[in-house]
Amino acid sequence: MHRLLTTVAALAALAVSATAHAEIQVVDVEGRRVALPAPAQRVLLGFNYEDFLAIVGPRAVERVVAISRVPWRDWRPNQYAAYTAAIPAIAGLADVGDIDGGTFSIEAALGARPDLAILAAWQYRALGAGVQKLEAAGVPVVVIDYNAQTLERHIASTRLIGAVMGAEARAERLADEYRAAVEDTLARVATAGPAATKVYVELGQKGPAEHGNSYGKGMWGGVVEMAGGRNIAAGQIGNWGPLNPEYVLASAPGVVVITGSEWLNAPQAVLMGFGIDPGLTRDRLAAYLGRPGWADLPAVADGQVHALYHGGARTLYDYVYLRYLAKVLHPAAFADVDPEAELAGYYARYLPVAATGTFMLRLTPAP
Repeated sequence: MHRLLTTVAALAALAVSATAHAEIQVVDVEGRRVALPAPAQRVLLGFNYEDFLAIVGPRAVERVVAISRVPWRDWRPNQYAAYTAAIPAIAGLADVGDIDGGTFSIEAALGARPDLAILAAWQYRALGAGVQKLEAAGVPVVVIDYNAQTLERHIASTRLIGAVMGAEARAERLADEYRAAVEDTLARVATAGPAATKVYVELGQKGPAEHGNSYGKGMWGGVVEMAGGRNIAAGQIGNWGPLNPEYVLASAPGVVVITGSEWLNAPQAVLMGFGIDPGLTRDRLAAYLGRPGWADLPAVADGQVHALYHGGARTLYDYVYLRYLAKVLHPAAFADVDPEAELAGYYARYLPVAATGTFMLRLTPAP
């Protein structure tokens, strides 16, 4: 404990000196002013691992000393395995615990001696007084937010990481690409006109026996709206929550999207992501058509039942899922757009692994 207090005091003293001579000053997505004397070299990274790696570049992990491991290893196990295979050093990074699960450790965080903590907005809000403890110990905290899934916050978060890591040029390139993809999508949707197609999105973690969360606003709800669809969950729930099964049937959606991920311990879940065979995704998705009344849904009759990778939402490449759904709703306007190729290209340009697995899929109607 004495050693920890000594470390805290030393870091706090450095912080006072550094602020006085700060070369980098930013305002994060929460409106907080943060100052650093130089680009960070010892980062505590709470979330958005892929986005950080893409923005900072090939040697980004060398500048990370600690991560919150659970949201990566446990939430996206195949993705985590792919990255640790490509960059073994990731497995040896200090683990500061899971903020969402209540296991975050200030002592573990300070023991890694970070010169900056980068937290997602949801982590910052959940950590509460822990943020002040980090800052009092001399560790600046920068808050980013890809969860809001707005163009503005995506761009701001990307530029923030670039600024504090001294990777401004790469960050600006990524921000420009993201903006161009989203604006192109919105322009095509506007030109095509309202699709008037009702869309139902459901989290496919629980399997068909139990209705999972849908999204009233933000997250996939926001994607539906940007793609020009009519989200049947809008006005029925808040950010997320399950819809009444009878309401779903009565709404008669023309497009159904079940989101899947690497929920390896959920035997009925729609599995998607790294290393997942499309046949397995298709089988899990097809089981939803056995729900009472679903055979009569317009989406089922028209072959418009789809699966999208839940882990791809809230990222710097989530525009590919927006474009996928926009193409479903406006096929003529997006005839020249190939979202799967765009995803593969993003990984090839910016990340050390390939997007190998199943990330978007249409349940082809039975012959």
